[in-house]
Amino acid sequence: MKNQRLTALLLALCLLAGCGVQTAPVQEPPEPRPEQAQTTQAQDDNTSAVADASQMTTVQDVVDDGMTPVYANELKGGTYPVAVESSSSMFKIESCELTVEADAMTVELTMSSDAYGYLFAGTAEEAAAADETRYITPYERKFAFGIDALDAPVQCAAWSRNKELWYDRTLVFRADSLPLKAFKTLTTAESLGLADGSYTVNVTLAGGSGKASVQSPADLFVRGGYALAEIVWSSANYDYMLMDGERYDAVIADGHSIFDIPVAAFDRPLAVVADTTAMSQPYEIDYTLTFDSASLEQTP
Repeated sequence: MKNQRLTALLLALCLLAGCGVQTAPVQEPPEPRPEQAQTTQAQDDNTSAVADASQMTTVQDVVDDGMTPVYANELKGGTYPVAVESSSSMFKIESCELTVEADAMTVELTMSSDAYGYLFAGTAEEAAAADETRYITPYERKFAFGIDALDAPVQCAAWSRNKELWYDRTLVFRADSLPLKAFKTLTTAESLGLADGSYTVNVTLAGGSGKASVQSPADLFVRGGYALAEIVWSSANYDYMLMDGERYDAVIADGHSIFDIPVAAFDRPLAVVADTTAMSQPYEIDYTLTFDSASLEQTP
């Protein structure tokens, strides 16, 4: 009996003292600091305001191979119409004007509708996180902002009023759409000091579907500082060409459409339009021709 009482006493003491075994208290997870909660919420809000790939149309590559940026210091001051290409067919631009002033360039886009409430110079994610004071607001469907160069990708984001989302866009403002008078310097037959006579010159065609081609080198004729090139197409399906508002009709020979067109400048893409009859109805296609002055060779 005495041993039983002793055992019970020892057991009671052990329970009171915990027998040297400690149980860790259950800890609740720490509450996030207010600034952390706000940052997380802001990140979630920013992400939800950006259109993902499934919400966008097919993205088009608007930067041509071999494009060389053209900067403000290469242009004369003034305002010029300029062609602009967009990576999205949904970003519809009605017209665009380029203003060059004091070695800086500003473009003014006139949109085909008021579907976009803001533009932003940067990505859609950057736009969603930016302060609204950095947004570019429209005036009568017009957006105006500065650019660094023509013939170079310009990243911007567009805010859709309907979808309430930011969409990534890439724009390219094309130097070949400017009138030649906009450039400070041009390489011409006169500036090269070409004597009257016949030459050959390498010519590069760009634009269209890529299926057509022109003969290179091309024959070139110089008279009094005025250069005329014979353009021989790979097919007989072109009936006329347009260049600087002038129309040039084809001569069809040996399965080729042949044109004599002026070369107003070398080493710079010259915008032309060629009308093809290969489709169900005639269709004008935009191209550029670039004549390489380094390849010029005089012929007998």
